[in-house]
Amino acid sequence: MKKDYSEIVKRIDFSENIIPVIVQDSSTKIVLIHGYMNVEALWETIDSGFVTFYKRSQKTLYVKGSTSKNYLHLVDIKPGCDFKSLLIKAKPDGAVCHTGADTCYNETNTSEDFIRTLEKIVEGRKKRPVSGSYTSTLFKSGANFMAQKFGESSLKVLIESKDNNDKQFTADAADLLYHYLVLLKSKNKSIDDVVKILEKRYVKTE
Repeated sequence: MKKDYSEIVKRIDFSENIIPVIVQDSSTKIVLIHGYMNVEALWETIDSGFVTFYKRSQKTLYVKGSTSKNYLHLVDIKPGCDFKSLLIKAKPDGAVCHTGADTCYNETNTSEDFIRTLEKIVEGRKKRPVSGSYTSTLFKSGANFMAQKFGESSLKVLIESKDNNDKQFTADAADLLYHYLVLLKSKNKSIDDVVKILEKRYVKTE
């Protein structure tokens, strides 16, 4: 279900017709690109789910990624404290900068949280298969095979949990976590989707 941003749009100060926009990777928190939006670009972003900028030089709307196919998928919109700027959180399909770099600030779009980084690698292998890649082979083999590999990893962890070989146990646990990420991506889900459920269950609120 799409979020309702109508109240935010009403409060945005478009007195100068356009506002600056910062786009941040919703997973890694890395800043990806800076651009501008008018009210039409903002509504197009909300309605389509693809980050859409206003090109000042041409006075037209531009869907980021329309040429490269490396779209920015809208996750959330946060207005600045004065409602004269926006922070948009998005999921990039690939390199964001026209130079081919991950970001327009020449940063590698990776997280200090390696699980998020691995998740992005897995997602990349799904969207852009690489010859010889085990991950790409898993996706190509289909849901049943991916579920089977997850089941095999689960069984290995179960068996090793009854033994005293810590090295083998952690190695099998790593395989299990990897296959879990693959299985999540096969269902178009992310680790953040799972974390949100856990937070609702276990994080106490005042």
